[in-house]
Amino acid sequence: MSAGAAGNVRTPEAVLEPDLPICDAHHHLWPGSGHTGAPYELADLRGDTGSGHNVLRTVFVECHSEYLRDGPEHLRPVGETAFVADAAEASARSGGAEIAGIVAHADLCLGDAVEEVLVAHEGAGRGRFRGIRYTTAHDEHPMNNTAARSGIMGEDGFRRGVRKLGQLGHSYDVFCFHPQLSELVELARACPEVTIVANHLGVPIAGGPYRGRADEVRAFWQQHLAELARCENVVLKVGGLTRPLTGDRWDRRGEPASSEEIATAWGDEMRYAIDHFGPARCMFESNFPVDKSCFGYVECWNAFKRVAAEHTAAEKRDLFHDTAARAYRLPQVVDRGH
Repeated sequence: MSAGAAGNVRTPEAVLEPDLPICDAHHHLWPGSGHTGAPYELADLRGDTGSGHNVLRTVFVECHSEYLRDGPEHLRPVGETAFVADAAEASARSGGAEIAGIVAHADLCLGDAVEEVLVAHEGAGRGRFRGIRYTTAHDEHPMNNTAARSGIMGEDGFRRGVRKLGQLGHSYDVFCFHPQLSELVELARACPEVTIVANHLGVPIAGGPYRGRADEVRAFWQQHLAELARCENVVLKVGGLTRPLTGDRWDRRGEPASSEEIATAWGDEMRYAIDHFGPARCMFESNFPVDKSCFGYVECWNAFKRVAAEHTAAEKRDLFHDTAARAYRLPQVVDRGH
């Protein structure tokens, strides 16, 4: 069974709007030897992106895979960029969706000194390096924190590292939990020249100490997401849908969710986000293979298409492709109707 696939196999859905161009703005890759979960390699990605939707290109986002095993510690993440660049070139030789962008990892707390790492990523990426994700997710409760401490987004050294990204023409991907959205607002205001890409709808948490508090979480998330939307340098990834605010665990029920289930469970939150940021600042993402534990690739993009059904053709072009293309400096879709 491929990486993270839910237990039972659901009959594949027919692909909705199969001609709609897609840039999958967020996925990972890791070999079996380099990650604690099941492997998700180039063949797995190609199987998903080639399953019926019109996926033109994708953006890889760091997942701490294939780091260099020696040399200076701060340069070891460059090994992941080289690994993905190799995969991208192999994919290009055989056709299919292009891995067009690489969002790597670097310790932005290095401040201005992070430039050395960024230059190394540029070389290793062979034209595909687009930015950095340094995860700051931290909650006072015992959660799956990815940051060593709270408050990193307010630290001077970290902000200097983020500004260095902007000076070199790169973007910053941020992964934080919903209680940290006010910190992200402050960061965005302090670094207005940097394109900041907020991951996974701002991660409204449904589990752990937030279980059973959906209304409270939703109200907090809505208030602070609306404030974040007023920061014009921030764009939003709409995805990361593994656990609805109802607390349902699709990954544990033995059957993957259908696109209708996904759209019903997450539709209100997705529409709220799109209404506030606008289609020109929202991009859909698969977050595969993480979300593959809950639903298939066809169902994932069918769900997005259901949610976006009332949008115009131009707005869909942004949501499914061009917002990601602009944020990551990739080719946009040519509108042949104009």
